[in-house]
Amino acid sequence: MVRGQRVSDDLDLYEAMLLIRLTEETIRARYFDDEMKTPCHLSIGQEAVAAGVLAALRPEDQVLGTYRSHAIYLARTRETRNFFLEMYGRGAAPAKGRAGSMHLAAPAHNLLVTSAVVGTTIPVALGAAFAFRRAKRDAFACVFFGDGAVDEGVFWESLNYACLASLPVLFVCEDNGLAIHSAAESRHGYDSISAIASQFRCHVASSDSTDPAVLAGLTREAMVAHRSTGRPAFLHFKCCRYLEHVGVNEDFAAGYRDRAEHEAWLARDPIALVRARLLESGGASADDLAAIDRRLQEEIDASVAAAQAAPFPPDEELLTDVYA
Repeated sequence: MVRGQRVSDDLDLYEAMLLIRLTEETIRARYFDDEMKTPCHLSIGQEAVAAGVLAALRPEDQVLGTYRSHAIYLARTRETRNFFLEMYGRGAAPAKGRAGSMHLAAPAHNLLVTSAVVGTTIPVALGAAFAFRRAKRDAFACVFFGDGAVDEGVFWESLNYACLASLPVLFVCEDNGLAIHSAAESRHGYDSISAIASQFRCHVASSDSTDPAVLAGLTREAMVAHRSTGRPAFLHFKCCRYLEHVGVNEDFAAGYRDRAEHEAWLARDPIALVRARLLESGGASADDLAAIDRRLQEEIDASVAAAQAAPFPPDEELLTDVYA
């Protein structure tokens, strides 16, 4: 067990990751029914980052993300009813079915926004952090993005200003090594994004761990460091998406990555890792974990059934909340 890690923490991390995995496996199983009319960017394999980082945050901290949004939504809210209403485009969904998979938000849980356009929520996080600073609130803005977003000028501009203004921002880079199908070495004229970020006046942490407890600990260290130094944080967490960039299938036949690397990550699967630790430590029995699995799957199935039974928004909703 990670030093200082309680069994209850491991159980919570396990449940958060399992909720993400089971929800997305349910999407995979039902996607070709063609009732979900939204593109899906799944986080299967990457669950440790969202679960670990969000375990370290407090309710008052604000979260923003990218189009691969399911994991942060589910780890933050722990609910699937509104999630599937949105996935199925139903009128009772929080965004009345407009958000789909790529624009999920839960303001009541301080998940402000996720966006389909690469890098666009990074400067919004600066605005949230600047508001905290002006109001003298002890809160952080935490923005998740992929390593493809570091190719955008807005990332560097935002990192630079956050350092100049000592803003309470956590820049969380979920680095799965790919920008859609392009490997980092074909895009970056440098070897290490963490090494470059360390030249800025910010706290930098990098890890390829699939243990959410490790990532939670690094996130807490970054928050503590900000309180003593005023510096924002760049958290560079490597991970592996098991499936294609967008969609529910494997994509190894496309030839841009090989299965051997995937198998190496699969051997360190985050859910299997925490499950094994719980069993070894006596923190949970196989029956306990099976009960969690059944409960979560039952909740997911009930949410899907409720979404399928819910009505679509009426036609007149098409032009509401439209600016022009």
